[in-house]
Amino acid sequence: MNKIKSEKYGNAQIFTLSNDNGLMVKITNYGGIIQSILVPDKNGKVSDITIGFDSLSGYEQIHPYFGATIGRYGNRIGNGKYTLEGEEYKLATNNGPNHLHGGIKGFDKRVWNAKVEGEELKLSLLSKDMEEGYPGNLEVEVKFKLDNDNKLHIEYTATTDKATVINLTNHSYFNLGGESTILDHKLRIDADKMTAIDATLIPTGELADVDGTPFDFRSMKVIGKDIEQDNEQLVNAGGYDHNFVLNAPDINHVSAEIYHEGSGRFVKVYTEEPGIQFYSGNFLNGTLEGKNGEMINKHKGMCLETQHFPDSPNKANFPSTVLRPEDVYQTKTIYEFGVR
Repeated sequence: MNKIKSEKYGNAQIFTLSNDNGLMVKITNYGGIIQSILVPDKNGKVSDITIGFDSLSGYEQIHPYFGATIGRYGNRIGNGKYTLEGEEYKLATNNGPNHLHGGIKGFDKRVWNAKVEGEELKLSLLSKDMEEGYPGNLEVEVKFKLDNDNKLHIEYTATTDKATVINLTNHSYFNLGGESTILDHKLRIDADKMTAIDATLIPTGELADVDGTPFDFRSMKVIGKDIEQDNEQLVNAGGYDHNFVLNAPDINHVSAEIYHEGSGRFVKVYTEEPGIQFYSGNFLNGTLEGKNGEMINKHKGMCLETQHFPDSPNKANFPSTVLRPEDVYQTKTIYEFGVR
């Protein structure tokens, strides 16, 4: 049976999930943050494949959501407002003119209640009515489990007592080889379309074909191959920071995969969500000191955030993110780790 070990981590706790194959995932109940994922390479050398900090104090400062559980709403909401059932709700504009990742004090800055049940770590919290401008008392639970197939299961559940919007995700930054950038990593995303964005990174509403563009990752492609192209979408984001519309969202289907030839490591992503945000770490700017005293520079890590689409509350043609009292929000994502 895979064990979960608990230790003090500053004023919070950190939990180590380990399996029989030498994999370890460390998760703190501060922000529901995945602090590290330790994976052997093709030669059996175990290294951390995520970007972040060694100590809790790193996560308590302002940082770009390293490893965090994001809520109430992952990604952006245009102009920090939306209308639901005839009422306009105003949110913090903490990313230029837009609302990002739940606001000033999102779920990434909350201390979650933690409980170990067998092989599962359960984190839960109550987000009170009108917290960060969102209606409804929202009860949230996120369950983490590492199995012997080297799969990290993340299951999100939530209920509300008033209609609200919700879009939960995990914001881990991967670097499979420990090198200065992820531009040599190969990536595949099973998506024929992406949501085009404006200059403030808000979707225009257009589902744009990836065919013949730098956004075609339908077969394995080196991330750095097209990132410098003179393409309006790349210019808007300073690289990749786009939502891909998945062809077949299913927990048994690989929707995305990263591969690093040097280490032999791969990460596969399975999800029930309709989209994945691929972010190539464009705004990492070398001002933060990460693990082992290394500065976190541009493109040091990349994210594959499973999600509903950005700005869905303002886009009638996007899948709905509305949760009502009679419904249960439930979604699963799996990250699988291995070598080839």
